[in-house]
Amino acid sequence: MASRRPVGNITRGTTNPNRLRRVDRWLVGRQGFRLLRAVGPPVVVDLGYGASPVTTVELHDRLRKLRADTRVVGIEIDPARVLAAKTLEREGLSFRLGGFEIPLDTGVRPTIVRAFNVLRQYDESEVAAAWQTVCLRLAPGGLLVDGTCDELGRRSTWVALDASGPLSLSLSMRLADLSRPSDIAERLPKALIHRNVDGEPIHAYLEALDDAWARQAPQASYGVRQRFLACAGAMRDQGWPLLDGPSRWRLGEITVNWSAVQPLP
Repeated sequence: MASRRPVGNITRGTTNPNRLRRVDRWLVGRQGFRLLRAVGPPVVVDLGYGASPVTTVELHDRLRKLRADTRVVGIEIDPARVLAAKTLEREGLSFRLGGFEIPLDTGVRPTIVRAFNVLRQYDESEVAAAWQTVCLRLAPGGLLVDGTCDELGRRSTWVALDASGPLSLSLSMRLADLSRPSDIAERLPKALIHRNVDGEPIHAYLEALDDAWARQAPQASYGVRQRFLACAGAMRDQGWPLLDGPSRWRLGEITVNWSAVQPLP
């Protein structure tokens, strides 16, 4: 257990039920192998879960369907939030006080850390240090997911990182509401949101997505899902290093290698 002041700042803490369903679906689907190959019960941390622990409870329920011995630990820097969440503890679900230092029991390292709508409330200059602090505490082969989403979880983005650094950027959108892909820009993670300007790779990526989306307008007669599938396929054909395929695209989700969107020095 941590003996010093938790590392980080108290966030606004707003949340809603089912808000993080998109990233949870990605964790179970694309990243589920990390839980399945873990030796012993895997530990997953929900860092900065907010004023209500509802999304931590949902994460626990979803992950234990994949691997029944998964342990989910909700970590919050606000003692009052931790105290309130304690009433919901049960097998495989616990809550404790802490921050980016990830205060788990001695020798325990998390397989996955989900930090959503946390770093969005920090300065961009603070992101790299927070990433490093968390990644140093991951289990071998572990993953940090730093993301943000709108209030209802209809637009969501996240960066995946391991001990080597950032790996990918994922965008996930409710297709029924999609006007153009770049509308998700206001929900980019803190490391990218202020870089969406001419000359930066993330700006070029979003512009290319919008262009591919516009060019696939004829596919709209077959439905918005078919149009998005065609849009993502066109991006791949143009040489963008996408890390997924149609099974994810049909969900309104597209993931690209971090090297394609990494901010300029």
